[in-house]
Amino acid sequence: MEGTAARVVYNFPGPPGQGTLRAQPYSAFSSADPSKEVKMESISLVIQNARQLLTLRSDQKCPRTGEHLEDLGIIEDGAVAISGSKIVAVGKTKEVLDQVNITKKTKAIDAKDKVVLPGFVDCHTHPVFANTREDEFEMRIKGKTYQEIAASGGGIKSSVKNLRSKSKEELIQLAIPRLDRMLSYGTTTIEAKSGYGLSLEDEIKMLEVIKELNKIHPIDLIPTFLGAHEIPEEYKNNRKEYIKLIIEKMIPEVAKRKLAIFCDIFCEKGVFDIEESREILMAAKNHGFKLKLHADQLSALGGSKLAAELGAISADHLEFVDDEGIEKMKESGVIGVLLPGACFGLGMREYPPARKMIEKGLPVALATDFNPGSSMTESMPMILSLACLMMRMTPAEAIVASTINSAYAVDKASDVGSTEVGKKADLVIWNVQNYKEIPYHFGVNLVDRVIKDGTVFPSSHGGEGKRVSAVGGSASGGRGK
Repeated sequence: MEGTAARVVYNFPGPPGQGTLRAQPYSAFSSADPSKEVKMESISLVIQNARQLLTLRSDQKCPRTGEHLEDLGIIEDGAVAISGSKIVAVGKTKEVLDQVNITKKTKAIDAKDKVVLPGFVDCHTHPVFANTREDEFEMRIKGKTYQEIAASGGGIKSSVKNLRSKSKEELIQLAIPRLDRMLSYGTTTIEAKSGYGLSLEDEIKMLEVIKELNKIHPIDLIPTFLGAHEIPEEYKNNRKEYIKLIIEKMIPEVAKRKLAIFCDIFCEKGVFDIEESREILMAAKNHGFKLKLHADQLSALGGSKLAAELGAISADHLEFVDDEGIEKMKESGVIGVLLPGACFGLGMREYPPARKMIEKGLPVALATDFNPGSSMTESMPMILSLACLMMRMTPAEAIVASTINSAYAVDKASDVGSTEVGKKADLVIWNVQNYKEIPYHFGVNLVDRVIKDGTVFPSSHGGEGKRVSAVGGSASGGRGK
């Protein structure tokens, strides 16, 4: 990871009214002679007869903005053909079945009266932790603020104390059921942060846990180093020494071991200020890390502007972002990752100004911010409901923001986030007849089954999930990659 991180800067189209680029009807195949190419493939799985197949395909090869957030690429009576872990054909059911080479070994799923989407990409999570913090939940209900709880020894510091006492194996076993729940709600890729170790040894431990989870669990975990999540208790009177530790010890060691792709920081009053954040992130960038920021969550400190200045791939939270911050992020190609679950979990009245961002042409993504302190949910469908109800995003905008735009926010849009030939076979079949039902029917799990890398995981909540046959038997698979 030594050297300067390469970064793609996307040129975003302007707000609605400045040109139209809608997804067009397209062939099921990408080659000039599609039938020959696909018939050479061994088709392992076909999903057919989908009432709505949302491909998220678009000619716009960058994060969606403005009116393009409504582009779902819907195919009625749709089908997807899969060979191993990859998508090899997408289109109308008859078109796909006429072209692909079906064999006795091909398994089929009848998705009649169901909706098929790409798997969710949850681009901001904290899934590795030791203790839950339901006592703090009650304290907030009784009137304590997040900052007051943190000042009294709770908050992140509580999670740090407990995580340090756990072994890697204990942390792995605690994390697996959380990942299982994420998968059951339709999430197939996540970004996973450290940040509850806050020492060289324990941050390395967390990142090694994330690495191991990525090996043994179906969900893909994209690792982020977050040693600058808080000032640990032992450095509370010597914050400069802790910042020195991050820059001179943690970042080089994490880079040497290739344990993280991104470096993140909690840029906020009482945590890391703008200058401290700049110093730490520049050190990370010089070691090859791509950058992310927790920005403008609790105050208008200016983290969004810093993200733009440093060329971060995303600025996350943004409850208090101002117009200048939005404009600078847009100019620099920074994606705004919105986390309404944290606002909901903290009982905040202030949510990120999603409508303003969309109207100004800034690309937005959605994520759970799954963590034990402020957003204890593994459910991306719940996040879609909050995005629609609390931030006035449309169902289509919320789906785009949680799939293809979230994939761009973790630099994985070439592999996941849409249903296209050559991408990973990461799909979710929903027990609904219209995609709008997903955020509308909140508080329940409407997933019929999840396909991850071509392996089918039936619903774990008693849904229908049994229509695997037609040209084969059960397509269910086990844990692992």
